[in-house]
Amino acid sequence: MKRPVRDWLLGLWSVAALVYLFIPIVVVAAFSFNDPAGRFNLEWAGFTLEHWQRPFAVEGLGTAFRNSLLIAAISTALAVLLGTFMALALVRYRFVGRGPTDFFVFLPLATPEVVLGAALLGLFITMGVATGFVTVVIAHTMFNVAYVVVTIKARLQGMDTHLEEAAADLGANEWTAFRKVTLPLIAPGLAAAALLSFALSVDDFVITNFTAGQTSTFPLFIYGAARQGVPPQVNVLATILLLAVLGLMALNVLAQRRRARADGAAVEPARIAVQPGLAQ
Repeated sequence: MKRPVRDWLLGLWSVAALVYLFIPIVVVAAFSFNDPAGRFNLEWAGFTLEHWQRPFAVEGLGTAFRNSLLIAAISTALAVLLGTFMALALVRYRFVGRGPTDFFVFLPLATPEVVLGAALLGLFITMGVATGFVTVVIAHTMFNVAYVVVTIKARLQGMDTHLEEAAADLGANEWTAFRKVTLPLIAPGLAAAALLSFALSVDDFVITNFTAGQTSTFPLFIYGAARQGVPPQVNVLATILLLAVLGLMALNVLAQRRRARADGAAVEPARIAVQPGLAQ
């Protein structure tokens, strides 16, 4: 097969795959403007902005949405804090139990969510801990840590350790070297890990269903409302979440590109100075 034809087919296949992935998202966003005649928001009945003007008009939806955002924010902060230092320890140091620790970090990624949820519920019941907001935060932090460690490890393994050694030679202690050298270098990885953790927490249903008790979250509210018809306000809030996450991702990508251009502009004069023959 000729290369132009192959490239054209590959591009067509990529576009088809993206369309397949984005059609449900487009439908959710479009039906946030629908004016359903009954309880079920399944058929297009007319355009309206009423649901966007009153996104929390449905009783209980505002509380569930707020709980999801709070749980996601707290669990993401805890997971990023714990996962960053775990990744640093696993990449930079050799200690007894490093291999098993690395294995158990990956275990939540490979274990089905229904198994994790049932295990956590059994643990909380055995320990006499009442399920609710706190237990959901604990559960979400647990599986988010694994994603943070994997993301930060990939960033650290590609980082030049000589930069930290140079900072130490110039008199910086370990904390100063981490704050002024390591942290800025792994910042894109931290941002990506935080966004991924936040999205996974807001989206989680299975583990949350086992550990929530009487606490309602956005996915749990949708599941309960589906029996009587999901209100259009759910589509509105889902679209807002989608736009917010896409905006944060775009800002992260732009920041990385700007930093890469700045680093390239700073390195080029130094390279020319070291090799004067290039400037001739």
